[in-house]
Amino acid sequence: MTNINYPRRRFLEYTAFGTLLALLPKALLAENPVPNSKPSSTFNPDVEIDLVAQAAEVGIYRGAKTQVLQYQGKLIKGPQSTLKTLRGYLGPVMNFQQGQKVRINFYNQLAEPCITHWHGMHVPQAMDGHPMYAIARGERYVYEFEVKNPAGTNWYHSHTHELTGSQVYHGLAGLLIISDEAERKLELPSNEYDLPIVIQDRSFDRENQFRFSSNRHNRMRGFLGDTIMINGQSDHIIPVKTRAYRLRILNGSNARVYKLGWDDGTSVTAIGTDGGLLAKPQNMPYVMLAPAERVELWVDFSGRKTGSELVLQSLPYLGSHMAMGRGGMMGGGMGGMMGMMGGFGQDEVIDIVKFQIAEQVSDSPKLPTELIPMRRLTERDISQPDRTVPIAVGMRHMNFQLNGRTFEMQDYIESEKIPLNSIQRIKIFHESHGMGGGGGMMGMMMSMPHPIHLHGQQFQVLSRRQNNSDSSYDSVKKGFIDSGWKDTILLMPGEEIQILKPFNDYTGLFPYHCHILEHEDMSMMRNFYVA
Repeated sequence: MTNINYPRRRFLEYTAFGTLLALLPKALLAENPVPNSKPSSTFNPDVEIDLVAQAAEVGIYRGAKTQVLQYQGKLIKGPQSTLKTLRGYLGPVMNFQQGQKVRINFYNQLAEPCITHWHGMHVPQAMDGHPMYAIARGERYVYEFEVKNPAGTNWYHSHTHELTGSQVYHGLAGLLIISDEAERKLELPSNEYDLPIVIQDRSFDRENQFRFSSNRHNRMRGFLGDTIMINGQSDHIIPVKTRAYRLRILNGSNARVYKLGWDDGTSVTAIGTDGGLLAKPQNMPYVMLAPAERVELWVDFSGRKTGSELVLQSLPYLGSHMAMGRGGMMGGGMGGMMGMMGGFGQDEVIDIVKFQIAEQVSDSPKLPTELIPMRRLTERDISQPDRTVPIAVGMRHMNFQLNGRTFEMQDYIESEKIPLNSIQRIKIFHESHGMGGGGGMMGMMMSMPHPIHLHGQQFQVLSRRQNNSDSSYDSVKKGFIDSGWKDTILLMPGEEIQILKPFNDYTGLFPYHCHILEHEDMSMMRNFYVA
């Protein structure tokens, strides 16, 4: 049995909601939201997986096992390399090929509703994991889609309305990796030299159990743990050889933003972002990585001595207001002291993962000067040049909002209606009103960074403009990678970002929301309606 407190009221609300939806005429809905519980007779999958969300116990530290929520996967059809099980609490790594037809039979064995979102994937509405499709314990949801994404690092996680933060925190997440022919021709580091790095912050009590609090303070700030976990494990040391590696890094934390850099000052070499490989490698002093963002790094350990170490750290950066506390002992003495991030900055170095040189080898691939050809979208590609779709981050009555509204399952307003097969200019910005003059709790909360995630196809960054002139932005501004395809972008205080996003192939409701999961659960989410 798990020690998580499952809210029966929400379970009943979801059950009633599903019953109501089944009675509504299809004409009233964007698409029929009745759960897709049976495989299609016309869909012939290349890959079929059974995926179960269930309570489990995992040995993370000595002593009592940690009670978690966990995805368990079983390959029914497809290459044996499709699923790779990790040692910790995370779900299996899924490895797909572009062009494959995939069926995933998702079974919910939790005591509360659940649905799974394929974060970063370009799939139809009914296959995307919209919260309206949440299923109850004992039910099945069948996902069927063709992999249209190019090679890249995506992930999957719970997307249950008001429960996403808790369910992801307790383990419902995993990596989803896509390969294609163009990537294979580059001969990038592969197999043991292609390393997944899922970064999450967690807190534990003295009985090795997760501590997760959804009090008002943590909901407003976002929950911050005091212990760094890598791939669902407490072991932060990875033995490597003196050659090049590819690191696939996901910020899987609920709220913490990382400023990733090497402890010896070596430049960070990025080769990919959320949506796949870049056109060419990009050297940077550090990389800012917000919740849900991914970055792929090339790191070459050639020339380093056996026994030496290179540490990937989260470096200090400034917030736009006072930090909300620092320091803090890790639960049960597990790992010593660690700098605690306030709501808006980080004033100490945090060690993320340590690479220990274990073996000398003589051969290593060379970093390509060119990666994947990429057509940059410009304003000439915008389907409606006179229109800019707004995503306004605001707050009213101590609730975060987008475009002046909170989430309702199938609600959308005129500005959220998107023509099918169009490319839209979208402006993401902070509202200037309703902040109480910029002071007090409301002003402080409105000065938070927000990672904004858009479901559906990936987008490109057109421009950034910072309206605040202060040193806090200077401490992070060199860490943004705006040259590739993305699905999540960190909106800093005082910043205005314009993106260009295609809405191709699929009609229906596609959410956009803050990926501080506590904010999402507070209904900082809306729908685009594509038709």
